[in-house]
Amino acid sequence: MSWNPAIDPHCPTGAEADAIETLIIPRARDLGGFEVRRALPAPKRQMVGPFIFFDQMGPVEFLTAQGIDVRPHPHIGLGTVTYLFKGEFQHRDSLGTNQMIYPGAVNWMVAGHGVTHSERTSAATRAKPSSLFGIQTWVALPESAEDAPASFEHQPKDALPVLEGEGKTVRLILGDAWGERAPVQTFTEMFYADAALEPGAAIPLPDNHEDRGVYVVEGSITVAGQTFEPGQMMVFRPGDALGLTAGARGARLMLLGGATLGGPRHIWWNFVASSRDRIDAAKEAWKAGDWAHGRFRLPPGDDAEFIPAPD
Repeated sequence: MSWNPAIDPHCPTGAEADAIETLIIPRARDLGGFEVRRALPAPKRQMVGPFIFFDQMGPVEFLTAQGIDVRPHPHIGLGTVTYLFKGEFQHRDSLGTNQMIYPGAVNWMVAGHGVTHSERTSAATRAKPSSLFGIQTWVALPESAEDAPASFEHQPKDALPVLEGEGKTVRLILGDAWGERAPVQTFTEMFYADAALEPGAAIPLPDNHEDRGVYVVEGSITVAGQTFEPGQMMVFRPGDALGLTAGARGARLMLLGGATLGGPRHIWWNFVASSRDRIDAAKEAWKAGDWAHGRFRLPPGDDAEFIPAPD
């Protein structure tokens, strides 16, 4: 989920951050009850375009009365993107948002100067067995938006552009690619798409973005004679004209990237910022716990508990 259990994950900076990692093998993380695969940040690649965090959650099956319970926690300096293949859960935040998220739709929460949110399986969903499978990412904000007020935007499945033909169906979640633009408001040039390919179908990488990456969710793809399996992320060199071809089982892919930011970002827990000072200030504000007058509020309707700041 968008809660980061690691206090200070290793994120490359300086010259190390400029290195191009062509293949990323995600690390498994236990979020208490189910496992996620974390592709970003990686030891040799902090971001792909502005995307700084990329988690595959599930697939997982829940029995009746089971589900996820990610308690209220804070964010700064990023936008969270939730996208599901299966299942549903409930998002609440300190702006007063109370929004269910379903497959094919997008929840886009911009933290800016600070926001608090929770993610839980709703009471209605817990009334029967359920499943959950999806991707959650963070998009680092440009410096001009790091201290902006928080905001939330939901776009239903039918509002997102879909490109179909030649054995592929592509839903554009964020940004612009292949001549289409998603309706979600973003701060920098980027693209983020869900592509389902039939066996042998091919898809070109967008040619209008500097940084481009692909994550294999299901099936397999062949790129320049190499085959890549589920749970692998490839990052490609800028400007290379490349196409991806699905294997015998077809493929489900997430394609992502965009313009690189002005510099690397610092990460501590759930905070992303261009400076350590911003991180330290947010850390102290969350630890102070002044929900009535401080920088952070708790979500209305889910304010009985929260995740404490790590020591």
